[in-house]
Amino acid sequence: MWFSRLVYDGTVGTKMSRGALLATLAGNTLEFYDFITYTFFAVYVGKAFFPTDSEFASLLLSVATFGVGFLTRPLGGVWIGAYADRVGRKPALLLTIVLMTIGTIGLCATPSYASIGIAAPVLLVISRLVQGVALGGEVGTASAVLLESAPPGKRALYMSLQSLSQGVATLGAGLVGLTLALVLDPEQLASWGWRAAFAVGLLLVPVGFYLRRALPETLPTPTHHSALGVLRAVLRNHRRELVLVVLVTMCMTVSTYVLNFMTTYAMTTLAMPASSALVAPITVGVVTIAGALMGGPLCERFGRKRTMIVSRLITIIVVIPAFMYVLHERSVVSLIVMISVIGLAFVPGVVAALTVMAEVFPADTRAAGIALAYALTVTIFGATTQVMITWLIRVTGSPLAPAGYVIVTSVISIIAMTMLRETGDRPR
Repeated sequence: MWFSRLVYDGTVGTKMSRGALLATLAGNTLEFYDFITYTFFAVYVGKAFFPTDSEFASLLLSVATFGVGFLTRPLGGVWIGAYADRVGRKPALLLTIVLMTIGTIGLCATPSYASIGIAAPVLLVISRLVQGVALGGEVGTASAVLLESAPPGKRALYMSLQSLSQGVATLGAGLVGLTLALVLDPEQLASWGWRAAFAVGLLLVPVGFYLRRALPETLPTPTHHSALGVLRAVLRNHRRELVLVVLVTMCMTVSTYVLNFMTTYAMTTLAMPASSALVAPITVGVVTIAGALMGGPLCERFGRKRTMIVSRLITIIVVIPAFMYVLHERSVVSLIVMISVIGLAFVPGVVAALTVMAEVFPADTRAAGIALAYALTVTIFGATTQVMITWLIRVTGSPLAPAGYVIVTSVISIIAMTMLRETGDRPR
């Protein structure tokens, strides 16, 4: 397998050693673990910080707070991305891991509403904002490092590691969540068990920080322009590409967060116990890893544009039957099958989209350009997806509402995909 060769070769690409590659991916995985873990415990966070007479209102406030973490992603993308383009990738990646640690400590340590009243949700929101800044800068900088380290003809393979690391983060968060659900009773899980999941991520922070200190610098020529100057260069010279990439990745973002919502969906709509529902993130993680391993080779063989379009068309075809199946069976097996079918359909397209996102921007604005495009997409669509589908299910009374939302956004994204140029033959 190509990934095994990447990991076990003495060097990777032309600039990056095996250890440096793992350092990039380890930090990326850790930051996504911290951010994603929130989605799996939204029900418990809602009860701890937003106690109301209505379980639906509590859940809605909780997923809205999850969305708050996206509001500062553009800020993190512009600030940290521009910093990476001006000073270097390594200092920017060290900064993101520090900020994510601060935000996660806030989530772990903040007492419940019953203990400190209104201060509890306020501190929770602040912690999510800090996490958003960190992840807004992480994706662009880590993606720039992967692209700049890739040998000729293997850029998509290297960019697929971005999706793979997110899959590992999701799988890790799911395994931790399932273990806690099996070991603890419901009262313990609601009281303090969900905090333990975040604490696990904190235990790995020193490892990630230590590994990143040894990263080589991949930015060809660090510049000394201001952050505002980098942002102006992106908006002035690459405005069309920025808009198209945001529209292309819209459907990818919606699909990703629909699957991440499946734990809550299984508990609230399918009435599954937590121990069964937490099979969902484990499945999402495994499927994301498998899809990433498929996506890189497909992009290199058939091109980025064709891979995106075909992947999205397959997603449109399978999403409603997959949801109908799980609603009919309402079992753990059907939940696993539904997630697997949808995930394997769209994840290869995610790899293609991330590769295009990195290739359309030159080195002097690459980290900021990727970060801004990614942050805008997830802020607009990632922040609202879980709130939107929670509201749509409530208003329409249809548990198929998430599938309909995926289809509508997919159609818009396919139109944007047809307007993009193939980037596989562009110089780095």
